[in-house]
Amino acid sequence: MELLDPRVDFVFKRIFASESNKDVLLAFLNRVLQDAGAPPLEEVVLLNPYTDKDDPQDKQSIFDIWARTVDGRLINIEMQLFNQYDMEKRTLYYWSKRYSSQLQTGGRYIDLKKCITINILNYNVLPNAHTHSVFHLREDSSGAPLIDDIEIHFLELPKLKKAAVPGEEGLVNWLLFLKGDTDNWEVLKMNEPALQKAIETLEYLSQNPEARRRYEDRQKFLHDEASQRDGAQREGFAKGLEEGKKEGMKEGMKEGMKEGMKEGKSEGRKEGMEQAKLEIAKNLLRMGMDQQAVQAATGITEDEIRSLN
Repeated sequence: MELLDPRVDFVFKRIFASESNKDVLLAFLNRVLQDAGAPPLEEVVLLNPYTDKDDPQDKQSIFDIWARTVDGRLINIEMQLFNQYDMEKRTLYYWSKRYSSQLQTGGRYIDLKKCITINILNYNVLPNAHTHSVFHLREDSSGAPLIDDIEIHFLELPKLKKAAVPGEEGLVNWLLFLKGDTDNWEVLKMNEPALQKAIETLEYLSQNPEARRRYEDRQKFLHDEASQRDGAQREGFAKGLEEGKKEGMKEGMKEGMKEGMKEGKSEGRKEGMEQAKLEIAKNLLRMGMDQQAVQAATGITEDEIRSLN
């Protein structure tokens, strides 16, 4: 039996955001937060649980996972199979929307709760070797936090070392599961009881004809979307290159005209000075000055003196 890829967002949400699998989500979240040095959660509430209405081909379907802790903190988990580009800006944009959506008309800023974003990426974004990177808002020199309301996690699956092996407990077990490391699944089940349920859910989906059809629809949609995006990027690059060439030619022509004008002015000044010398020489000759003295005074040549006679 060929297993479905748990990294496809439709499958990911089915495994982690079903009401019956809330314990799987809680266990995963606790491993992510504990890996960042935060205390574990006791409970989590799903705000957009998986339903069969999540149409794999509907752009309006939300395959992110939205959850809330018992103390009101908001958590957003996004699984990205293909590079969306500008992920850092995209992350801040969606984080800000979740944060600001808490404040209703007449609400108080003090009521705003912390928002945690967890990006699970099937590609590399950050210029470091860390599989798990965490960001907060802190002062540059002292590291003192401004406020604890923003927390952003990047889990970059390709950075998981090839030699990574399941641990007795920890985030690495979940990342190996997401990467489809079936060789170690028995060990994963023993290390993380909640992973056994996640694996069983994936195996069930893989055997279910309807789930597989929806999975294939979603895969096709994601691949088509990625191809269109890459095509648009290539077209944009080519257009930018062509525009750059045109702009370069324009600039080159401008610079050429400027240089030409400079040269023209320079040539004009030279001609004017030469003409002035000849006029002075002509006047000096009329006054009776001998030719050698006129040449010495004006710097003109003997041929030019003759032409004045």
